Amino acid sequence: MAEKVSVLIPEEKVSARIRELAAEISEEYKGRHIHMICVLKGGVYFMTELSKHVTESCSLDFMAISSYGDGTVSSGKIRIKKDLDESIEGKDVLVVEDIIDSGRTLSYLMKDLAKRGPASLKLCTLLDKPERRECEVKVDYVGFTIPDAFVVGYGLDYQQKYRNLPYIGVVEL
Repeated sequence: MAEKVSVLIPEEKVSARIRELAAEISEEYKGRHIHMICVLKGGVYFMTELSKHVTESCSLDFMAISSYGDGTVSSGKIRIKKDLDESIEGKDVLVVEDIIDSGRTLSYLMKDLAKRGPASLKLCTLLDKPERRECEVKVDYVGFTIPDAFVVGYGLDYQQKYRNLPYIGVVEL
């Protein structure tokens, strides 16, 4: 391992913020069923923890969409690698993502999902890097706004490594 990882957001802060987001989401969706869509692979850690703290009923589905490959910057080429297992027509949908960077991937995904007829469609991300934004994306719930650094942990990876770190770290190559 040639890279060094330094802690940006410690585990305790990540856990506390996820509980706060879950409380906000539960309040907003009070009395309604939430259909959560996880953007794989990175979003799975966040959605699992978030869904455990949401007090309203929820169901889960998964999509794999990519614009990265093995690099540390977005390639710009968006590709759906796994689509949803069921229709979202008429459902209250919450897309759960690990990080929003350039916004290209999420802009594409949100437009695609909106065409599928959900009753409502919102976006929740653990991490947001607004200074890297190239496409406008409306983010309804943000865990942390972070600087422009390449981060790993809590589902985020560098060449498929470091997803299992319980904190958010910065990779120093």
